[in-house]
Amino acid sequence: MTRTDLLALTPEVLASLANRGLVKRAEKDLAAGTGPEVTADPDGTVRGAFPDGTETVLLPGSGLEKATCTCAAPGVCRHRIGVVLAYRRTTDRPPEQAWTDWSPGGFDDAALTTAFGRAALTAARRTADRGFTARLRRPTAEHPAPRVELPACTVSFPVPHDLTHALTDASAAARGEAVALAVWAFRAGDEQGTTEVSVGGRTTSEAPAGNALTAAVALADALLLDGVRTAGPVFAGALERAHGALRARAAHWPAGAVAELREQLDAYTARSARYRAERLAFLLTELHARARAAAHDPVGVLGTREASQTPLRRVRLVALGARIGGTARDRTAEVYFAHADAGLTLVLRRRWDLTEDETPTGHELGARRILRSPLRALATANVVSENTSRAPDRTVVLARGRIAATDVTPVGTAWTELPDPLLVHDAAAHLSTHADRPPRLIRPRVEADAVRVLAVDGITSYGYDPAAQTLEATLRDPAGNGVLLRAAYNPLSPGGLDALAAALDDGRISHVSGLLTRAGGRPVLDPLAVLTPTGVIALDLAPGAGDAGLPTAPPRPADPVTGALDSALTTLSEAAHAGLRHTTPAHLTRTATQLHRVGLHTASDLIGTLAHTLTTEGAQAAVPAWVTAQIHLITTAELHQEGPETRPV
Repeated sequence: MTRTDLLALTPEVLASLANRGLVKRAEKDLAAGTGPEVTADPDGTVRGAFPDGTETVLLPGSGLEKATCTCAAPGVCRHRIGVVLAYRRTTDRPPEQAWTDWSPGGFDDAALTTAFGRAALTAARRTADRGFTARLRRPTAEHPAPRVELPACTVSFPVPHDLTHALTDASAAARGEAVALAVWAFRAGDEQGTTEVSVGGRTTSEAPAGNALTAAVALADALLLDGVRTAGPVFAGALERAHGALRARAAHWPAGAVAELREQLDAYTARSARYRAERLAFLLTELHARARAAAHDPVGVLGTREASQTPLRRVRLVALGARIGGTARDRTAEVYFAHADAGLTLVLRRRWDLTEDETPTGHELGARRILRSPLRALATANVVSENTSRAPDRTVVLARGRIAATDVTPVGTAWTELPDPLLVHDAAAHLSTHADRPPRLIRPRVEADAVRVLAVDGITSYGYDPAAQTLEATLRDPAGNGVLLRAAYNPLSPGGLDALAAALDDGRISHVSGLLTRAGGRPVLDPLAVLTPTGVIALDLAPGAGDAGLPTAPPRPADPVTGALDSALTTLSEAAHAGLRHTTPAHLTRTATQLHRVGLHTASDLIGTLAHTLTTEGAQAAVPAWVTAQIHLITTAELHQEGPETRPV
């Protein structure tokens, strides 16, 4: 009996099951002749006898964690890995070279119970009853392992038609539940013929989040009517209770919107630069949009009802740079990581309160310690942690426990080894896979979803736009696409643009990390860090006063449609800031005329209806009209930016 499951366990898969160091140690033992003598029983049991007397037994139908070994090491040890590698080398049947088009949805619940036990299935059913969303990655020749991105973890199936070797970054205690949810997600995707699925859950009328969401929307309406000036501590307290009610029902996405809305009001009260009327208006609209769309997809629109934090097993993360923010009273750092095994990006946040005499730049902030390492080291590091938890929005918490270890080492060339889609060689093809995403207003509130590493094949030109305070460069990816690199000046990190310009002048940038999106129909990258032969440069942590002379960029022609949409959104944001009770209809009418002139007739009609309703029926009746106009404008602007490349005349 040939153990095809062991043949499918490549060194890369074994490294995910254990760690790369154990795999390398086992490979060295084999090369030195100190590996195991392998025998196979007729029933498929594989035995390994090592020269030092250690004996390892791999039972059929069981994963490596259930194998037996006489060594004292806990978990998957180098001996178990060594037996697998030796078996792969000595078997008469080589590993299959062709990939298999198969679906884990073919496993029934009896197989799941046999593999993971009844308790794991019971826990998974509780989660499914609450409902969850998932993104499926079906097998391809380049990526033969089916994979499921669950809200709080990722599951992959490297061995065809086998459950026992399923990989997940969930903790060991949650592994069976996670694999069961992944199987059910594939089962739903197979039935629906889709890759974005919602599994289980209840309808809006049955969902316990329904009343809490209704209460949150009512608060949004009150704020829209009277504006931010009248929102005092009592209103802030009501928002806090609404946030707590949504969190208690684990409706993560509207809860996040309410929490951010409260932050905006606090920022306005404190006269902080964090307050932006446009963001306030977006959050008010988001709550309404989620309430309207929840009738069609309550789980996907309201958010999964997973736990707020899910502990992960040992994870390996590759830092992609950092972004510095803050006000006169504080500083914030967002450190972005690629989780290669899961194929996604995560973000770690830190905030520091400042004294009156503190004004640290990003470079100075780089000396602050996180996990006992300076921020500048963490932002350009490989991190291996056994004490990690991840939230549904892909924020991550790393900690140093007394037992669980967190190792921080220089990133080296790890960017070049990242898998697709984290490492992008064809920006146009990568962005085309996002075409079927729902609008941003009802999309999952996932942090760092657009952060990627772009391979750079050439730099055409660059220049600084003093009006917009942005440095722009045209890059070429290996597929020949032109990608606009657009970096905005950050006054908290004045040396960032100088460091980027120096790297562009040098011409030896091989990779750039950043937020990869579309603007005007073309790929645009907002950079976080660059990789050069001398290493990774985190731009917001770079030294310098921002006084270097930069070449001036030629003026970019204006897009009248984008201009009209931006102006209209600003008008409605000002109405939300002041309150509809204090808004002048004449200003709305002028905005409607501007939209009509550029051919946006539906948007013009909606704002005209808002102005008419405000004049004839009053502010209370105008709330739905404002929301409808906002939803239309935000979605139109999004589609206009992500559509075919815009070439203004």
